[in-house]
Amino acid sequence: MAKDTKVNLRSLNFYQVFLRQHTQEGTFLSLIKDLPRIKTLGMDVLYLLPIHPIGEKHRKGSVGSPYSIKDYYAVNPDFGTEADFKTLIDAAHQEGLKVMIDVVFNHTSHDAILLEQHPEWYYRKDGKLAGKVGDWWDITDLDFSHKDLWEYLIGALKKWSKLGVDGYRCDVASVVPQAFWLQARKEIKEINPDTIWLAESIHGEFCKYIRDMGFESMSDSETYEAFDILYDYDIHHDFLHYVEGKAPLNDWLKAMLRQEYTFPKNYIKLRNLENHDQERIAHWVKDHVRLLNITGLLFFLKGATLIYAGQEYGVDHKPDLFEVDKVDLSIKHIDIRNLIHRMSHLKKDSLFQVGVYHIHLQTKEAAVISYENKNSMTVGVFNVGNAKGEVTVNIPNGTYQNILYPNQVIVKDGKLILEDKPIVLFTIKQSI
Repeated sequence: MAKDTKVNLRSLNFYQVFLRQHTQEGTFLSLIKDLPRIKTLGMDVLYLLPIHPIGEKHRKGSVGSPYSIKDYYAVNPDFGTEADFKTLIDAAHQEGLKVMIDVVFNHTSHDAILLEQHPEWYYRKDGKLAGKVGDWWDITDLDFSHKDLWEYLIGALKKWSKLGVDGYRCDVASVVPQAFWLQARKEIKEINPDTIWLAESIHGEFCKYIRDMGFESMSDSETYEAFDILYDYDIHHDFLHYVEGKAPLNDWLKAMLRQEYTFPKNYIKLRNLENHDQERIAHWVKDHVRLLNITGLLFFLKGATLIYAGQEYGVDHKPDLFEVDKVDLSIKHIDIRNLIHRMSHLKKDSLFQVGVYHIHLQTKEAAVISYENKNSMTVGVFNVGNAKGEVTVNIPNGTYQNILYPNQVIVKDGKLILEDKPIVLFTIKQSI
């Protein structure tokens, strides 16, 4: 972990927006009208996919990937002007939302302004521009052995921080040198000491692949030294195997238990069921009751939480990265939206930041998780498998109010009967 990371970041709720797909206009100004709804959902951070101009040379699709960036110092004219972006930032701040942007420093487009100005700052293979990953043919990699490149990229971060940006989601951060990120963090801290640093850390298999080719790639532990929050791609295959029906729930839960002794005590993982690179959770989980429960479980996991726009309405189509493909934000599955609202506000309790965290493995396809301190305890029960019967819980016998729904739950002999909907119970330990 970065030495100055604050564990209260575990209570942050991120709302990811692919601006091209989010509104009919696909502009900064058109997003403003949706900010109150996003805030009411319980979100804290508006996270925007890259806002910069997209390269045209070797472009994928008709409009290109936002991760093929032409100019780090400019905004995509399709989104509006820099003044429009500033207006969006100010409006978000007025709603109580922080603004995070995606920064992509591993590579640029093949027609980037930087390539025209400093071709010597690029990685080459056999004398030709190249990338380390073969299928990323729309981009070309930077060479971080040039310290002037560091100054140029950090200068871009300084510009956006001075404009009001509150945080950075750093694309494939693990393959960019740790020393660069440490320097960037140090210099940006002078502008905004509360800047949030989120790393798109990478799957372990991908890390080994990069290293086996002779390149540098940081482990999660190394990446944590410069960042506040990391993706949970270290256990993503366990999650996918579960939702794809290839492995039991407890394999995924046990993987999360390993994180508890693999990383520093104050580690923060970004918990998400979907994002712009991954299939929608509603694509994998078709049953509505299961979807409701796994959504509740998401917010009960230790760490910050990310919702990809549309997830709150059970959208099952992942927007195309290279074409115009609007997200259906019409109001449906309102019970998922309402659950996210309740859980996102519930997560502000300090128990979720500093409480002792336990995952109680069950013999049924249900997740039981608890947090406790010397005064209080909360227990969440999530019937992600539509299971029947009882699960064990670590609270005394008695009748408890489910704070998510207007029903009471009876605990007898350390067990409770599973219900269709998620259950969250609170108790004061002095009364036990």
